Amino acid sequence: MVIRSNLRWCSDGLEFTCWNGEVIRLAFIIDAFDREIIAWTAVANAGISGSDVREMMLEEVEKRFRATRAPQAIEHLFDNGSAYTARDTRLLAQALNLIPCFTPVASLQSNGMSGAFVKTLKGDYIRITQVPDAQTALKMASPRQFISAKSTIHYSFVFLRFLNL
Repeated sequence: MVIRSNLRWCSDGLEFTCWNGEVIRLAFIIDAFDREIIAWTAVANAGISGSDVREMMLEEVEKRFRATRAPQAIEHLFDNGSAYTARDTRLLAQALNLIPCFTPVASLQSNGMSGAFVKTLKGDYIRITQVPDAQTALKMASPRQFISAKSTIHYSFVFLRFLNL
């Protein structure tokens, strides 16, 4: 259990297939206390790279602290994917004052929050949205925009604009 923001962040990812077969992969970082998505990245028809993860890490620290280093050490839960375990990623984590913690495979105790977000995102947004191709998917509205737009326009025209999460 986390008692306030900026003590533990979790990172995870997901993928989904567009109607034409193109695959979108999304990685995100969520605060374990306030459950805010701090940073994210999405790519089409490719994997999330170590440089993608490192860019998210820089973004999360800059967004939360308006600085290039966290003022106190923050536990950062990662899965064991190569983008997260890469030497450059671990070194950057240390430079940013993040403590990298690698979670066991399928560990509900350590990445249950990320898993819950993935389940909600897939079940409440991706499943009910028109996603004909990757270009369309990457331009769609955030869940926050989705909810507010739902009352004024038909929800199937709105999706995840990952750039505004």
